[in-house]
Amino acid sequence: MASPSHRRPPRKWRGALVPAVVVAAVALAASLLMALRPDGTSTAGHTATTPTADSRSAPARTTPSPRPTPKPKPSKASPTPSTTRTTPPPGKPTAPPADSAAKSTTPQRASGSAPLAGRIRPGASYEGVATFYDAGNGNGACLYGPTADVMTAAMNHTDYETSKACGAHVLVRAANGASVTVRITNECPLPCAPGQLDLSAQAFAKLATPSTGRIPVTWSLLSPGTSDKIAIRYKTGSSVHWCAIQALDHRNPLARLEVRDAGGTWRQLPRTDYNYFLSEQGSGCGGAIRITDIYGETLTVKGIAIRPDVVQPTGVQFAAR
Repeated sequence: MASPSHRRPPRKWRGALVPAVVVAAVALAASLLMALRPDGTSTAGHTATTPTADSRSAPARTTPSPRPTPKPKPSKASPTPSTTRTTPPPGKPTAPPADSAAKSTTPQRASGSAPLAGRIRPGASYEGVATFYDAGNGNGACLYGPTADVMTAAMNHTDYETSKACGAHVLVRAANGASVTVRITNECPLPCAPGQLDLSAQAFAKLATPSTGRIPVTWSLLSPGTSDKIAIRYKTGSSVHWCAIQALDHRNPLARLEVRDAGGTWRQLPRTDYNYFLSEQGSGCGGAIRITDIYGETLTVKGIAIRPDVVQPTGVQFAAR
């Protein structure tokens, strides 16, 4: 039996060795992982610290915006844009400037000097063409009747404006410097263009030889001197039940004609395209008549009886302008 002093001590070292081996293995693995980081840096020999982002120390990275594509320069062969005035084809009025209707040759209100004017206004110049026709005895759509004065013209349909141009005196100028004054007694139907005047053959001959046939012209409204007085005429068939009234020989274009009805009220009559003012129900027929020109001057005429197709003088006339 062995002596107690020679007994082996309990084998406690294994329990301590295993944890030590495990710790060493873990440490080795950690070292390998640090050494093989994706950024390729090694921590051997020093302690690495992870930097903290600080907006004050490093500006934020931004993606630069693309540069605008420069516009190609115009080649020398390209014409430089400019504002030019174009002459309209014959028979058409000058086109109005885009920035101001007041500069247009299309008729505009003439600063209040002719508040009742239509398309044709005093102080304005119009461009178009002049043609001519056989005016015969001078009668036309305005139904003024025959006239010994052959210096007449037919106004184009647009500027005729339902006979508002009837009786207007117009100064017509040709490019060669010749001019003639005509009175509007007729309408030139479509396709006569705005600005076009169809002159009597005698009036056209004052501007150019008839063989020319068609010439560019400018024209403007006149308020001529005259010794004539305004006359009134009732149309054939007029009575107290229906009447049509016409004014003749007025210096300035007419704007309106009114009659005074039985109640004393002035009633404006509608104007027909054959240049008579119509009272279809007979109101005011045979009573006082009031006429107004495009400048706003009003004349009152009394004592004009219903005498169909008879020219009756009034003794009054509009002022020259």
